[in-house]
Parts: sequence; structure tokens; C-alpha cells
Amino acid sequence: MPHYPDAMPGSKSLFERAKKVMPGGNTRTTVFVDPFPIYAARGEGCRVWDVDGNVYYDCINNFTSMIHGYTHPDVAAAVVEQLPFGTAFGAPTLSEIELAELLVDRLPSVDRIRFTNSGTEGVMMAIKAARAFTGRPKIVKIEGAYHGSYDFAEVSLDSSPANWGDMPRSTPYAMGTPRGVLDDVIAVPFNDVEALRAVFAAQGDSIAGVLIDPMPNRAGLIPARRDYLRAIVEIARAAGTLIVFDEVISFRLGWSGAQGLWGIEPDLTALGKIIGGGFPVGAVGGRADVMAVFDPTRGKPALPHGGTFTANPVTMRAGLASMRALTKESFAHLDTLGAFLREGVSASFDRHGLAGQCVGLGSLFKVHFTSHPVTDYRSVYPGQAEHRRFDTFHKGLLGRGVLSASYGLFALSTPMTQADARSILHAIDDTLGEIAAQRGSG
Repeated sequence: MPHYPDAMPGSKSLFERAKKVMPGGNTRTTVFVDPFPIYAARGEGCRVWDVDGNVYYDCINNFTSMIHGYTHPDVAAAVVEQLPFGTAFGAPTLSEIELAELLVDRLPSVDRIRFTNSGTEGVMMAIKAARAFTGRPKIVKIEGAYHGSYDFAEVSLDSSPANWGDMPRSTPYAMGTPRGVLDDVIAVPFNDVEALRAVFAAQGDSIAGVLIDPMPNRAGLIPARRDYLRAIVEIARAAGTLIVFDEVISFRLGWSGAQGLWGIEPDLTALGKIIGGGFPVGAVGGRADVMAVFDPTRGKPALPHGGTFTANPVTMRAGLASMRALTKESFAHLDTLGAFLREGVSASFDRHGLAGQCVGLGSLFKVHFTSHPVTDYRSVYPGQAEHRRFDTFHKGLLGRGVLSASYGLFALSTPMTQADARSILHAIDDTLGEIAAQRGSG
């Protein structure tokens, strides 16, 4: 198997070349690895090859977007068939109607939908729609939850013990974030009903929407409690506040996404990733009366929205083929693989006597190097020792032919078999064994 970084001279060379034309050799912070990232050359099924010819099980799948892995025949055929007819027009096409129909059919809470170019933009337009519909300025969001790179969605993304109080403070993620942005975002702890009630008691008449990912990746991939989601609905509806579900990632959890699993019907839903079949995509959908803020048929809408490549037919055709291939049987297969790996990783921690656990649902799981209960962002906040273990874990897996996120996230794909899952688990077990041995020798 490849040994990182010695077996990757081609990737090292490309990174040196990249540093001459991109800041830090990087155009996407999430894929940076020190001393250099692996450069992909091609993908097929559930595997990726790097430029040095090393092969990996892809367990991040472009950060959860490639639910069918690579070169799915139906998706590839849809793209090839579209190319001779054009890739983008200053006019709508039939393809966007067909994908919209499929998504509206799968999501009972969505009467109308609009496409965007990314999940970030889908979340951004959902927040703006909540403001336009309610006439209110503020948004409530979960501390540590990632919702893309829109200023308001980034607030309190990486708050730290240095600024923690009893209640989360609205802290900037990027340097230069305006004070006004922080003033209009209220961060709350995850799965804490009483904190939410307190916020609404104090500021409910100014809150446009509650932005919630029911299983927030950066906040630990901890599933929301059902009673917590029910309380959000009760509290928000009583205040005239909209419920905004970010399902950019969690839509891969089931036929009707996470909201179908939890039995919640939000007012607005942001989508992305898997609905584009491997091409840039996003969407915002929701109740017809709320989505009417985008309607231009009676003059300037309350919320104008456009995008040069929005709903381009290549993305729409690829997305339609991908979603049609994502059957209920596909979800059952992914659920089985996910449960097998979560149980196996948890058992591996126990076997090696390591502090750690594995959380998630469906095709997603995340490793935490802690043994105390994980309930929210603060409970999984990694210290220096945990950061070192994540680095060793990630690079150890690279050396054993498994590509994952550097912070312990794994996303499975439909081409994976039970045999593939056993191989992935073996690599994880070996890597955890290596970490345990290092601890013992240290």
C-alpha cells in the first residue's frame, strides 16, 4: 500500500507547482493536507487513483456529494447525451422542470423549488427568503454547525474555549466579518431546548428563521434528538419564525432526506451535493407562500435571484439520472454498510483500549477521539492531543488505501460492497492499532 507522503512524489510536485499560482497552493481549504494533499487522477466506482497510481477506497466522496461514486453509467450517459446540444443557455430548459418535479415529489414539505450553483448559495437564498417573507432581520443557528461560506451562515462556526460562556456568543469565522453580521445571528447550543426557549423569549419577534442541520457535520455529526426538533417547530411556529432545514449533506440519509426520517416538515429546505450528480448544484425549496418571494410574474419579486449557470442542463440531466438511480433499495444498502462500519469502528476502539467512539446515521459516520458523551459542538471540541490523533489517523488511512476527511468524517457510496466495507474496517482497525501502540510507547 502507498506510504504517505513518500509514495506520492507526483502529488508533491504538483503542489509545488500550485503554490506558484494559488495562495498556499490551494483553491479549496477543505482539501489541504500538510505537507501536501493527494492529487486525484481518476475515479471509478468507489475507488480513486492519485497521480502516482496509488488507489484508495474513497470514503469522503467529494465531501459527501458523490453518492454513486464515479462513472455511474446512467449519469455518464446523461451528460454525454446533453453535450452536443449545449451546456448552458440564457433561457430555461426542460431539464430543470424534470429535476424539480422529482425533488418536490420526494420532499412533502417542498411545494416549489429554485436551483442555485452550490449548497452555500442554497443556504444563503433560504436565509434571505426567511427574511423577505417575515420582514425580520435575525437568524438562529447552532454553534459549530457548518452551512457554507455565506457570512451569516459562518457565524460561530469555530468558536473556542477562549470565548465560551454559558450561552454561545456570535463569533466571526473569517477576519473582517462585519459587526452587523454578528448582531443578526444568534448562536445556540445543539439539542438544548431550554436555551432555545430563552432566546425566543428575549428576541422572538425579531427572528426570521431557525437554521438547523439535523445532523451537523462540523458540530460532531451528532443526530438531533426528536424532542429537540419537535420543540424547534413548536417554539418557532408560535413566534411566526420559519424553520430552515439545511439538507445539503443530510439529504443522502433517506428517500425524503433527514426530514423524512425525523418526520419534520420545515418551511424552507436547502439542498446541494447529491442532487447534481457530481456537478456544481444547490437549491432552495419550501412552502408555496414562502417561495413566492422569488416569483417575478407580477413585477420585481421580494427577493430577486439569478445565476449564470443556475439550472444548466448538464447539471440538471446528471442530477436527474443520479437521483433516479438513488432508489429505496440503494438507501437500504447504504444503511446496512453504515451500521456495519459504525459498529465495527466502535468495537475497534474498545479492542485497542483507545478513548473514542463512532457516530452518525445511514451512509455517514464520524470518528471522535473521546470517551465522554458527545452531545454538541463543545463536547467534541478537539484539544491538541485529539488534533494530533486525527492527523495520524487520516495519514495512516491514506497509507492503507483509504481516503477520508482529515477531521474524521466518512461518507459511503452505492458501489461499495460488503467486502469493500470489511476492507475499509480492516484499514481503520490497523490505523487505530498503530495509534494505540504510539500511545503505549509514548
